[in-house]
Amino acid sequence: MLECVPLTREMLKNPIDIQVEGPLDFSQAQTLARRRAGEVCAEPMLLAWFDRTRGAFSPNITCCREDQPSWLTYAESRGGEIVICINDLDYVFVFTGL
Repeated sequence: MLECVPLTREMLKNPIDIQVEGPLDFSQAQTLARRRAGEVCAEPMLLAWFDRTRGAFSPNITCCREDQPSWLTYAESRGGEIVICINDLDYVFVFTGL
């Protein structure tokens, strides 16, 4: 399910980019994102994610805003400051540092 507001790179605050050659599924992307977030802080906690290929996101709440998707608003409002962007928005994971 896609949101009312399509995700753009400009919506992400200081994203950490990861580029991967070849096919990558959600589970592999999440493992990479967790590993990279763990380099930024000792105990990252995943708040939200976006999977462009499947058109899925979590938390799965749709609350249309004019400026960003609801899952991103949710993460930012709960301290999501570690943003991992894989393969140019194919996967985005937002973590908070504990």
